[in-house]
Amino acid sequence: MSKNKPRDVQVFPIATDTRILRSRSWSRLRFEIEYALAKGTTANSYLIESEKTAIIDPPGETFTQIYLEALQQRFHFENLDYVILGHVNPNRAATLKALLEIAPQITFVCSNPGAINLRAALENPDLQILVMRGEETLDLGNGHNLQFIPTPNPRYADQLCTYDPQTEILYTDKLFGAHVCGDQVFDEGWEVYNEDRRYYFDCLMAPHARQVETALDKLADFPVRMYANGHGPLVRYGLIDLTKAYREWSQQQTSADLTVALIYASAYGNTATLAQAIARGITKAGVAVESINCEFTEPEEIRAAVEKAGGFIIGSPTLGGHAPTPVQTALGIVLSTATNNKLAGAFGSFGWSGEAVDLIESKLKDAGYRFGFDTIRVKFKPDDATLQLCEEAGTDFAQALKKARKVRSPSQPATTVEQAVGRIVGSLCVLTAKEGDRSSAMLASWVSQASFNPPGLTIAVAKERAVETLTHTGNKFVLNILKEGNHLGLMKHFLKPFGPGQDRFADVAAEETESGSPILTDALAYLECSVQNRMESGDHWLVYATIESGKLLDNDGVTAVHHRKSATHY
Repeated sequence: MSKNKPRDVQVFPIATDTRILRSRSWSRLRFEIEYALAKGTTANSYLIESEKTAIIDPPGETFTQIYLEALQQRFHFENLDYVILGHVNPNRAATLKALLEIAPQITFVCSNPGAINLRAALENPDLQILVMRGEETLDLGNGHNLQFIPTPNPRYADQLCTYDPQTEILYTDKLFGAHVCGDQVFDEGWEVYNEDRRYYFDCLMAPHARQVETALDKLADFPVRMYANGHGPLVRYGLIDLTKAYREWSQQQTSADLTVALIYASAYGNTATLAQAIARGITKAGVAVESINCEFTEPEEIRAAVEKAGGFIIGSPTLGGHAPTPVQTALGIVLSTATNNKLAGAFGSFGWSGEAVDLIESKLKDAGYRFGFDTIRVKFKPDDATLQLCEEAGTDFAQALKKARKVRSPSQPATTVEQAVGRIVGSLCVLTAKEGDRSSAMLASWVSQASFNPPGLTIAVAKERAVETLTHTGNKFVLNILKEGNHLGLMKHFLKPFGPGQDRFADVAAEETESGSPILTDALAYLECSVQNRMESGDHWLVYATIESGKLLDNDGVTAVHHRKSATHY
């Protein structure tokens, strides 16, 4: 896949009277955590032409012009009756305004929260809107009698799925997607998309697992032969397996015995983006997140989530020098509900001043709460480095919670089996990686050669490691093999706890490969590797990578090895 290819719109018939218009971006589209694999994406829109004509989910402003041009080549805008919206966000406003100018007769179809968002986004109280609450249908003729299923979650409170009984297509909006761009419209050979679909779920759906399970229950009633999703290839061949996987992944979250209540509101989407990155860091570390958008959540639900959680995090934008009323209300609930032995956190975005974040921080400190990470303040939109900081802050928060629980539980002596497993010896290495503004590293001894042709190796990467995000298929990294005799300094450096976003290479001698990954110049040797695939292995990912280049830096040196006392300790 070339990242330099121009954006385009791929049009393809997918069923009777039904076409997909895939607006394709071959490079990374946006600075949000779910786009971090940088495999491009598609914004999928659908056109149903029957006795009535409907468009489902027009793309955001990045694609407005090429999308409208692609539509104009295929039908007359005066024949457009409906625009159905799975969710409404400010990014779509430009496309919707342009559609209204060309086709002022259109009626928008969305959920009730969607109608509120739509009027605000288009700054027009007089729009023609059909609100679908779940019982209503929309008859386009010839059997296309559309049914609607509200599937809200805290991030997309207005999410609406659409089912066409004529074609047995379920239009799923954000559900069942993947951020990957290519020529393939359907998911033939669907297993190649497993990693991308899992990553998308972990970023977007895991913090809303309870709502995802509710949505799955609702959608199970419909005979479906295809998921027409919002991003990536359509789900046809892997439909049963992906549905089952969504259920399993959701249950992993909802059955966790340690949770964090992540409470926020977002004016322009920036605070929600920060919340998503923090949530990703928490779930990576094996702790569940109960994500709560306090603009759409009843006080009793907030209270129940805080009581159940081991810790809580509050995020807010600053509007007119203040926190929005829903955030102030939620903060009051937290202060009256959460005992001050619970771990706390605060974050937020702002345009000119950040009084709301300062207010939250000061109130929590005055009440005696201990913080799981330094308060995060972000001006305007977050960039990659900021998202990495948020993700690492979330992981630190989760690890602090787990550590506190471990302290309260009496430790058990290592068993004979654990002691025996601990005697498995591996070379002591440092994995280093960099992509764009994000870089990270980790000490590693679970490394093994895996293949001769091509030369390849496997390395176990703990899910909670910050560098894990940089070890997905297609990523490059450097494996620095440490030298006996001088390894203790590097070992000590990379074993120490780093703060969120802290430069791992500030105090070590390093230079970069052509791909940007750091080489530790005091290492015995280095190997530059390219990740080919990954396998989930308990609390680790087993990463298989092929070796592209490398060098022995010291002909006389000996590989450092590490002897562990137990299988449960590094």
